[in-house]
Amino acid sequence: MYAAHHFNLANLNSHCNIAGMIRRETYSEVKARLAEFSSVALIGPRQVGKTTLARLIASESEGARYLDLESPADRRRLDDPEAWFRQNGDRLVVLDEIQRMPELFAVLRGEIDRRRQLDARGGRFLILGSASMELLRQSSESLAGRISFVELGPLNVTEVVGEAPDAIEAQTDRLWARGGFPDSFLARSDRSSLQWRRDFIRTYLERDLPQFGFQVSSEQMHLFWRMLAADQGELFNAERFSRSLGVSGHTVARYLSILEKLLLVRRLEPWSVNRGKRLVKSPRIYIRDTGLLHALLDLEGTDAVRGHPVAGKSWEGLVAEQLIGAAGEAARPHFYRTGAGAEADLVLEFAPDKVWAIEIKLSSAPTMERGFHNAADDLNAERRILVHRGQDAFPMRGGVEAMPLRDAIAAVRGEISQA
Repeated sequence: MYAAHHFNLANLNSHCNIAGMIRRETYSEVKARLAEFSSVALIGPRQVGKTTLARLIASESEGARYLDLESPADRRRLDDPEAWFRQNGDRLVVLDEIQRMPELFAVLRGEIDRRRQLDARGGRFLILGSASMELLRQSSESLAGRISFVELGPLNVTEVVGEAPDAIEAQTDRLWARGGFPDSFLARSDRSSLQWRRDFIRTYLERDLPQFGFQVSSEQMHLFWRMLAADQGELFNAERFSRSLGVSGHTVARYLSILEKLLLVRRLEPWSVNRGKRLVKSPRIYIRDTGLLHALLDLEGTDAVRGHPVAGKSWEGLVAEQLIGAAGEAARPHFYRTGAGAEADLVLEFAPDKVWAIEIKLSSAPTMERGFHNAADDLNAERRILVHRGQDAFPMRGGVEAMPLRDAIAAVRGEISQA
């Protein structure tokens, strides 16, 4: 069983009628990668559950060593890293918050190669980082061919529903309103959940940005983040942001890049293959976790979210992030929009000749616009899917498959398993 790597749900509100545990699906993926690669990097935002997962894996490996590189005491252990690694032989070594000591990557290369000479399994290192693959790869080029990257995101729908399918609707709404950071999702009340997310945002701005080496004004970045929240899912207009903030376009681009590298914002690029169409060229920007989105907009609970103008784009962001996460590296995500009004909220490109067009609706009784069908025709989409907020799956005209989010995630995973 998986009990050790679950988050306890005992403190959920009684209206959810849930008892059980939340199972992190990434556990199996990390274990499989560790059996195949010399080192594995588990990346994701702070407080998403990386340390919990890593400590579990370490507990299952005899003699494993765990070092938190934000701890001065643990950093002192690596005063002579070559000697420390050799002292710990072929044990699994977990290095948490690796971005605090990027100079270790060069040392790790030598240690991995040394271990390979002694054992065909190679090195056994689990590396944790609160930044994007791109940011870590800048420091880990010396480990090319020796490291595999796995991203751990916030909780997803299948994880929070777990073994209580009768609570799908309540749990999905809770995930939408509070987001998928475990401490926020499991908070005793909507108010305490919102406070946790406010504190999380403040900590990122005041402590984490400087620690990552980003020299920016926390006040200016907070304002930019809030402006992105108000524009959730809209076409990004850098010039308008530049005017509102009183900074250059270059600075706006830098702010956006920082939030992307910290895995807090997603830039969804437009589909650009159809040369015969007048396509939109600007990306859409989403706050990746809807709980953070709602905290930036001061929205407490599902009712407040539903009554806010951002509700539709918030739901769109949740669905898109969940499906992109389910697809992983198996599909390239885009959106599609032409000047003539053809539009698909999400496009998943599994292969050049295997494209899905996806429309996302907050309504549980949705209707389809002609623009989506036109977009699906332009894309020559293999599947046309409408993800809605209801709980039933049913066919619609024009070959559209209407389904709830959990079914859409299952469809994506089914496609990957058949590839």
